Amino acid sequence: MSAATLPAQRQAAGQHTLAGTATLVRFILRRDRVRLPVWIGALTLFGVGSIGSFEQTYPTEADRQTAADLTSLPAVTAMVGRIYSRDDYTYGVMAGHQMSVFMALFLGLMSILLFVRHTRAEEEAGRAELIRSSVLGRHAQTTAAFIVVGAANIATGLLIALGLASSGADGVTTSGSLLFGAGLAAAGLAFTAVAAVTSQVTEYARGASGMALAVLGGTYVVRAVGDVAECGLSWASPLYWVQATRSYAADQRWWPLLLLIALAVMLAAVAYALSTRRDVGAGLRPARLGSPTASPALSSPLGLAFRLQRAGLVAWSIGLLILAITYGSLVDSIQDMFDQISSMEDMIRDVAGATLIESWLVTVLSLTGMIASVQAVLAVLRLRSEETSGRAEPLLATAVSRPRWAASHLAMAFGGSTVIMVLVGLGFGVSTAIATDDAAWLAQMLAAALVQLPAIWVAAGFAAAVVGLAPRLSPLAWLIPAYAIAVIYIGQILQFPGWTRNLSPFGHVPELPAADFELTSTIVLLAIAAAFTWAGLAGLRRRDVPVA
Repeated sequence: MSAATLPAQRQAAGQHTLAGTATLVRFILRRDRVRLPVWIGALTLFGVGSIGSFEQTYPTEADRQTAADLTSLPAVTAMVGRIYSRDDYTYGVMAGHQMSVFMALFLGLMSILLFVRHTRAEEEAGRAELIRSSVLGRHAQTTAAFIVVGAANIATGLLIALGLASSGADGVTTSGSLLFGAGLAAAGLAFTAVAAVTSQVTEYARGASGMALAVLGGTYVVRAVGDVAECGLSWASPLYWVQATRSYAADQRWWPLLLLIALAVMLAAVAYALSTRRDVGAGLRPARLGSPTASPALSSPLGLAFRLQRAGLVAWSIGLLILAITYGSLVDSIQDMFDQISSMEDMIRDVAGATLIESWLVTVLSLTGMIASVQAVLAVLRLRSEETSGRAEPLLATAVSRPRWAASHLAMAFGGSTVIMVLVGLGFGVSTAIATDDAAWLAQMLAAALVQLPAIWVAAGFAAAVVGLAPRLSPLAWLIPAYAIAVIYIGQILQFPGWTRNLSPFGHVPELPAADFELTSTIVLLAIAAAFTWAGLAGLRRRDVPVA
């Protein structure tokens, strides 16, 4: 290309704000050739697999009716929404009632993370400015992200609809499946547009995704409060609009989809308008100038690591505390559920000599520990993101050694998970004690939560070993949490062989409060966690740190 033709093409690109969109779409698809199929496949399997789990858990009409009655509990209503078609609670109605809000949440999460990754994150890294220096229209990047993320939502909704329609379960119709899938895709598009707006506000990808996720969480809370109070507040939440379609019910509604589509179009128009009012790389909200003097808390690597990770730690703590309180409040009614639905016993861990409630508590606390391990792994992976972004280099150029810098983030992983599990134990213990009118549960549940920590620390230590020894293989850090959830939680339902559980550290956690504390397994887990962490620190000390 000659130097004379390049200005002419740039001028043409200025006249055509969408110039280069098709090229960017291919570029995004090339970058996400693994990420997109994983998202779509996982969500499809989860959505379609729900029908199979319903058939296994509630094999008779009487079981389904009992489940319908139990979903009237305030805690369950807050989690899944108000019930409809109580007298005809087929597997289809059950999926529409219990799965639509959760599936819409997951598609919203996928949409937010993917959109911010290909828009604001590209600007923050400086790649967007480099690309726009060539033949590229002003709105090409935003439009390309809309096309790819929107197509991912539509593909996911369509695959879920086809999978459900072919299941042959009672009450699952083709029209209901299409309505269910369309509702999920429309919700994903709406939250894609939310991310498009927040990406214009701040110049940081973490801030853009954080604001969009806060909106997503806020809509869930608004729906939960509105459903429990049985007032019109639920209509203020787009998540309720998905459930308001009443897929699989006799009175299906297609018109709530128009609300979701209208919201997506309106927010997308706002995002495009806002994008013309800011420079590339900048946000509508100017970055605040830092204080001329640093806080004493920031004078150490640990203080800086806490400042960088405190928002995530607070969010994880609040989320898991709410989950613990919700599950604890169900203890008083869970025995009725087991009495009326015998197949529920297959979903919990079989602990010798324990009551069903104690076994259920072991299962729920084990799941909570697996979720908490995700926070620990994220905290460790912050080491890698600080490296690749170039922020670690100036810090390491000072008197701060690599082990000290790494130890600050590892402290957030180990200490943060400890704080979370203490809150989980207290939340679980207090709500269980109130529900059963037995204060002894408080100490038991706190101990049961804390025994999860060695397994969580093994996951964090393994992540540290991966980052220290093989940083390019950082995605392998998710191996332990992903395997634990797949084998120990889902495997319990699908009856996986017992040896698969023993390959996970969570398969060796003492089963409190259903069994006695086991010191040997706890010491072994702590030793493995220490070995992984030491290997990670040793590897980090010896290898190169990328230079920005």
